[in-house]
Amino acid sequence: MQVFRNATQARLSAKVGPLGGTQARFIFGLPMAIVLFVGYLIFSGERLPRIGPHALGWVVAGAVVQIFGTWLMLVVMAKRDFGVAYAYIKTEPVIVALFGLILLGQNLPVLGWVAVMVVTCGVVMASLKQGDSWSSLADWKPVLTGVGSGGLFGLATICFSAAIHAVPQSSFLMRSLIMLVISLAIQTVILLAWFASTDMSPLRNSLREWRLCVVAGMLGGSATACWFIAYSQTIAANVRTLALIEMPVVALVSRGMAGRWLSRREAVGFALITGGVALLLIAHGA
Repeated sequence: MQVFRNATQARLSAKVGPLGGTQARFIFGLPMAIVLFVGYLIFSGERLPRIGPHALGWVVAGAVVQIFGTWLMLVVMAKRDFGVAYAYIKTEPVIVALFGLILLGQNLPVLGWVAVMVVTCGVVMASLKQGDSWSSLADWKPVLTGVGSGGLFGLATICFSAAIHAVPQSSFLMRSLIMLVISLAIQTVILLAWFASTDMSPLRNSLREWRLCVVAGMLGGSATACWFIAYSQTIAANVRTLALIEMPVVALVSRGMAGRWLSRREAVGFALITGGVALLLIAHGA
């Protein structure tokens, strides 16, 4: 669902711009989240939990960071093929590891640093299209944008996981779904306030493409519900490890969007990024 949501947002962004494409997963995803949450309340009869300031703080931080991560993702997808852009974003765990070292003093094991080098090589290879020379690496902006997006998504993952676990005395489904609704509500308010205070044209233009917006919203709300439920069950690193099953799906979707398979060099870079991220997570679990 996430792969197809991102592909739908990329198509929408090509029509109405990155900001118009960004809002679709949030503003149009909120109704889907509400339906899932209300449906669970009716089915389970469970009472609403008390949401303390600790949980609210984490979910607000995650909501804001995720908006910027989504915007950067759509910017880089507009500059590179869908599959290659996705490969940049999948450097997310590596960026989080570097943040941990710089900000928290959490050093990586040797295997972890090997993973960082492998992923870096993969990003360099994936950034070169067929026929490009190595001098084209001077166009570093798409690489930096994609890696930045992955880093923001990693921070959002940490924030959302902390928010879910900060909700006391409730089932894992209640904690997950209520945080889902709260996070999307916060993101919707932020984006609507931004449009109202600056320029409403991205929102108006996206409404003309309402079919794509509805699809992106339904896929986005459902995919995020799955992410949140997974975060409530285990640590975020385990979830991100399993998330690597996205990569073969991304290759197929990229073929459909770009009209061609990844080049040999792009495919090698793609494989190095995937393998390096998996190696990093294995190092954390060792």
